[in-house]
Amino acid sequence: MTFKDYIQIRERSEQLCSHLETEDFVIQAAEHVSPVKWHLAHTSWFFETFVLKPYLMDYKEFHPDFSYFFNSYYNAVGARTVRNQRGLMTRPTTEEVFDYRGFIDEQMKLIIEGGMTAEVEDTIRLGLNHEQQHQELLVTDLKYNLWLNPLLPAVLNIKEYPKQEGSGWINIREDIYEIGHVGEGFCYDNECSRHKVYLEDVQIASKLVSNREYLEFVHAGGYENPEYWHSDGWAWVQQEGIGTPLYWMLENGAAYYYTLDGKKEMDLDAPLAHVSFYEAAAYAEWAGCRLPTEAEWEIGSKRFSWGERWEWTNSAYLPYPRYQKAPGAIGEYNGKFMVNQMVLRGASVATSPGHSRSTYRNFFHPQYQWQFSGIRLCKK
Repeated sequence: MTFKDYIQIRERSEQLCSHLETEDFVIQAAEHVSPVKWHLAHTSWFFETFVLKPYLMDYKEFHPDFSYFFNSYYNAVGARTVRNQRGLMTRPTTEEVFDYRGFIDEQMKLIIEGGMTAEVEDTIRLGLNHEQQHQELLVTDLKYNLWLNPLLPAVLNIKEYPKQEGSGWINIREDIYEIGHVGEGFCYDNECSRHKVYLEDVQIASKLVSNREYLEFVHAGGYENPEYWHSDGWAWVQQEGIGTPLYWMLENGAAYYYTLDGKKEMDLDAPLAHVSFYEAAAYAEWAGCRLPTEAEWEIGSKRFSWGERWEWTNSAYLPYPRYQKAPGAIGEYNGKFMVNQMVLRGASVATSPGHSRSTYRNFFHPQYQWQFSGIRLCKK
């Protein structure tokens, strides 16, 4: 690894918000999203906490309170700001956060160019992948935050609704397969260990469900019929008043959606986005199909195009056989979230280049819609 490799990823975070106004950096519309400013600071905190403090001799913190402000969920590191109050921190200012990033990069250059042990390099590589995760969250959180602005502002064009190819079904034959990370490249601990799974004969769709197909479900009363929904999903629909995917606007017989590039007329043939697991499962039930398991998805992914949407699977987020959590605070990265969440596979239009792979296991609670999440069907 070179400093050029490091700074290239770090610079992307700032490029993603280069067209924002100062006020855009601070807003937090809900507890499950964070302000842009917080993402920029937290990713710097990660390098300070897990690389600079333990490995750079005589390192002095940029600011003594930043460890409290910008810790996310690492209990072993210490106290932190309450999550739903991140948007209340007008201080430190956005300018100070950018100064913090510059300071961290200067110190990291000393580490990287001064000669690294394998342990240090592995931690830096984890930090860079962590930053790429937050680049995606920065984009999706920003979209959610701006969605609540009546102006529906346009700030970024990432071509959210690309064209997709493919048709029909891919056959997966009954057999014993292996899934999980293999090779020397980077992976998260939740992708290990590689292990055998048994699959029955199954068919998996070669393309994602489109906006047009999901709109048929909406017009057919899919959100009014409890027959298609899990019990928790139906309760969520009723309590939250959900009637469409997030960001949809059905007006006078026309369909629109909000994008980071402003309000757009819906591309009916583009892949659906911003649905929860509950909605994905309900649509699959309505369509006479089901969602694939993550093992079916991983085996099938060799034969279909993926990467435009995080794709909900029918698998709970649980440890693989022989999973080992890393010691210390780093062990809190993935393992402690292996309960009450569902696995998504693939990547999305908001994912940083080169960040995902077919074994990557994303995970969220089943009610969340704000990621670029879509649906791939499966059937016997």
